Amino acid sequence: MTAADPLAVLGPYFAVRTGAAAPPGFRPLAELYDARGALAARIAEVARVLRTGEPRVAASTAHLGLAARLWSVALGAAVARGRVPDLAGAWFALPPQGPFDLWVPGGGGSEATAGALERAVLEEQLAPLAGAVRAVVPLAPGLLAGNAASALVGAARQLGTVPQLRSPAAALARELLAGPALAGTGRATAPGGPLGFRRASCCLYYRVPSGGLCGDCVFTRPPGR
Repeated sequence: MTAADPLAVLGPYFAVRTGAAAPPGFRPLAELYDARGALAARIAEVARVLRTGEPRVAASTAHLGLAARLWSVALGAAVARGRVPDLAGAWFALPPQGPFDLWVPGGGGSEATAGALERAVLEEQLAPLAGAVRAVVPLAPGLLAGNAASALVGAARQLGTVPQLRSPAAALARELLAGPALAGTGRATAPGGPLGFRRASCCLYYRVPSGGLCGDCVFTRPPGR
């Protein structure tokens, strides 16, 4: 990502590496969805960092972070460059904490439409990721779908801090939220104003010892434990 790139100011969730080949130590992104490998280790590390003994809380938090990374890269490229990146050909490196490092083949990609984003992110990445997470820790499909929707809106809102990207990011997010994969995950604010979202499920972060409710949580106060 170059300094002239409008996404450069948005932080590590939007950063990608490109080039002729993936850097040493990177692995095909599809390997992240092997429940026996890097994903299980990631969930265990999230549990340690959050100081939670509840696997469901750690698994949901880890899933939300991974979904946010994928949406940030894909939606960012869609609104800034008009193309959906080739995530099927992406490679990753997973640090103990923070967003995972991502290498994406340069050039190509699909035309930036909601349908292309749905295929590239929801169908080809987040669906197998959800299956892998549930193989490690049983979580309700609705919770994981809510995480996917929340991560999408978070990426769109962050993109909206760049004035020229605000409108296209919000429009694509609203179209995706209305599609079949995310329908019923929550309610977005009406077009014409800032993008907001209230999800229909809870990511369980309130159960972290120092946690609370997220801004888009279905609850207005933390439930009793």
